[in-house]
Amino acid sequence: MRSRPVSITEMRSETPTQCTIVLDWEPEAQPGQFVMVWLPGVDEVPMGFSSIGPSAAITIQRMGDATEALCALDPGDRVGVRGPLGKGFELLEGKRCLLVGGGNGVAPLVPLAEALVAKGCRVYSAVGARTREELLFIDRLAGIAGLAPEVATDDGSQGHHGFVSNLALRLMDEFRPDVVYTCGPELMMRKVADACWERSIPFQASLERYMKCGIGLCDACACGRYLVCRDGPVLSGEHLRGVPDFGSFKRGPSGVKVPFAAPDGGGSIGIRLRSED
Repeated sequence: MRSRPVSITEMRSETPTQCTIVLDWEPEAQPGQFVMVWLPGVDEVPMGFSSIGPSAAITIQRMGDATEALCALDPGDRVGVRGPLGKGFELLEGKRCLLVGGGNGVAPLVPLAEALVAKGCRVYSAVGARTREELLFIDRLAGIAGLAPEVATDDGSQGHHGFVSNLALRLMDEFRPDVVYTCGPELMMRKVADACWERSIPFQASLERYMKCGIGLCDACACGRYLVCRDGPVLSGEHLRGVPDFGSFKRGPSGVKVPFAAPDGGGSIGIRLRSED
């Protein structure tokens, strides 16, 4: 699949560390799929959709040269796009759904919430960030679901003081969802997954991994027997059960396994940028 040029119609600053790029592009995408975004002379990086429709959008967390360069673009500038790619979320009808997002991992959950509400689902959400200034799309989720998200911040500046994974455990017992959808730091998602397995709640997780090709050729994004770009980024609890890498190891630029850092309930882009790991 070749990259095609598309124009930027709008640039929005969402938080001090996150921006949204609105594109003159209407892809046939599903919530949870991603696109490889090419900025000539800089890099090609994977991005999840934060809006799907007549004007698709991607929301970016500033964390290195490529993301800084993308957030510095202006309306009228062009980027290359290759996609949509990967496997998105499976949509269920008429269910009680809990969405758990950390940091920039909240972004792909917004079009998911829209799609679930359209199918008659009751949508609850838990949103986490390091601090209140970095909480993402709280108002959008509230407007979609008709119910304000529950909030967690690492520093306690808003909502629950602590990781969003801890908040999610309480919400599972309170709301008793039929299914859980999660996107964010993998250690956060592993804690959510463990809670779902203990409670026999089906779940789907959008994994983050170092990516190069985006189409399953290079193996850089391997998670156990799965390639996140091809078999995911969304994988179900049934797929992830028994995968030792999930929540334990990722692969660096050389392909060597490296352990995840200390638990983090905040910043994540959902899909790990290949040049900024």
